[in-house]
Amino acid sequence: MATPTELDDYLFDLRGYLVLEQALEPDLVDKLNTALDNFPELEPQAWAGNVHRVDDNPGNAGVELQNIVEGGPEFERLIDHPSWLAHVRRYCGEQDSYVEGLFIDECFATIRQDGGFFPVHSGGYRGAVRGQYRYKDGVFRCGQVNILMALTDIGPGDGGTLVIPGSHKSNMNHPQFEQYKSWDTTMDTMPGVVEMHLKKGDALLFCDGLSHGASTRTNPGERRALIYRYGPSWATTRWGYSYSDELLARVTPQQRAILQPVAPRRPGPQ
Repeated sequence: MATPTELDDYLFDLRGYLVLEQALEPDLVDKLNTALDNFPELEPQAWAGNVHRVDDNPGNAGVELQNIVEGGPEFERLIDHPSWLAHVRRYCGEQDSYVEGLFIDECFATIRQDGGFFPVHSGGYRGAVRGQYRYKDGVFRCGQVNILMALTDIGPGDGGTLVIPGSHKSNMNHPQFEQYKSWDTTMDTMPGVVEMHLKKGDALLFCDGLSHGASTRTNPGERRALIYRYGPSWATTRWGYSYSDELLARVTPQQRAILQPVAPRRPGPQ
């Protein structure tokens, strides 16, 4: 299992993100892509089992398949993947506290073709506690840490993730934030933005409080990525999704403890 180094901690604190090179094994990337190739064609708002197609601003940001962990065994392997499990435990797992543990409160596949972008959102200025960045008394207390896994190479023109380094701790709003936060204005030319280029199999780890979005896609083909959002054990899903009994019964005890860290308590024997 990969463990956070002192340099990881420093760069995560400084920039709000880390690039985990070749986080996914090549055979796993191939299996994930094959699973998406074979996934049923869904209309917006339609379901395939416990996976839901919900597109942000349809036609602009591509296809999103929410609750993708229910999409097959390949996606289940990502729940506690050793390339980042220790990192998310350290940064958002409430280590050394009475509520120590993790929860995946959102996980989805995003598939983008030509055109479209995603506007800027988040940031430390007046940020929600859910996405907060905090480091105090030698421990991290982040509200949410995202793992974005590249299933295709993401370079210039591919619609890569855009970040503003350090914005997770900003006490001031970006002077042009309002201009770039709508679906009418691409974030591409926003001052201070850095585009994250990833190789197939790389993962971008970042605090959700970091100001981020996605650049305009101009290349042919597809940009494919998976995003698993981790938070503390006491969190709850933002959109109301739940994990099926079949999935919870099938995964390992460690994986179930992440998907359902607090089991329902009902009348009767416990």
